[in-house]
Amino acid sequence: MDGFPEGAPCWADVTLPDLAAGKRFYGALMGWTFDDDAEEQYGFYTNAFSGDKRVAALVPKRDGRMPTAWGVYFATPDAKALAVRIRAAGGQLVTDPVAVPPYGTMAVAADPGGAVFGLWQAGSHTGFEKIGEPGAFCWTEVYAREPEGADAFYEAVFGFEGHDLEGTDGDFRTWSPAGSEPGPDTAFGGRSLLGDSFPAEMPDHFLVYFAVGDCDASAAKCVNLGGRIIADPFDIPYGRMAVVSDDQGASFAILQQDRPVP
Repeated sequence: MDGFPEGAPCWADVTLPDLAAGKRFYGALMGWTFDDDAEEQYGFYTNAFSGDKRVAALVPKRDGRMPTAWGVYFATPDAKALAVRIRAAGGQLVTDPVAVPPYGTMAVAADPGGAVFGLWQAGSHTGFEKIGEPGAFCWTEVYAREPEGADAFYEAVFGFEGHDLEGTDGDFRTWSPAGSEPGPDTAFGGRSLLGDSFPAEMPDHFLVYFAVGDCDASAAKCVNLGGRIIADPFDIPYGRMAVVSDDQGASFAILQQDRPVP
């Protein structure tokens, strides 16, 4: 794909205790294939491919304190400058920008509510090579208990153009690139309310979505592979989705798209 504008989701990876099991699970569920030459110096970071297109990565845990979770990365041409803006807006740097030659520069940050996300300044690794097709990333959103604070943070840091989705009473807000006309036609992510229907102990977090051809069949297959269904398949204006977790506990969403989201 062409380069990503600043703030666009450009990459996703999952940290797992058992890399080989993760390859079996996602290979069977999503049809992914994987690098044969992951490098020890980068912790055996393993790219996943749909067809011959790079779509995500699997990362073996270095220690038990790391969460088993999917993470999303936002594109930036200057990770150090973006880190300054994150701190100024009340966020934190979990990992300061670090060069990963020749692939790029990465950092990990948290917003004021504690939701963790990555930054990626591309080098030879430009991010997703396919988006919005079965087997590939298609959407992300942050779940926040204080939506006004989350909106202010992301719109200040990235210049996102926010748009409250009609009929949601402000519980769901889409993000469009800086300088674009805000709304469904340009949105690439969003913010959802982490309300009373969620467990009180659940922290603010990002949810990563992958497109599938058949949501119900994919959810059933996830269970057959040892995963579980967190939210049963249900219809939304853009298709049919479910929230699931893999057989090691990392949660993600699957979406059968009838039209682009949102």
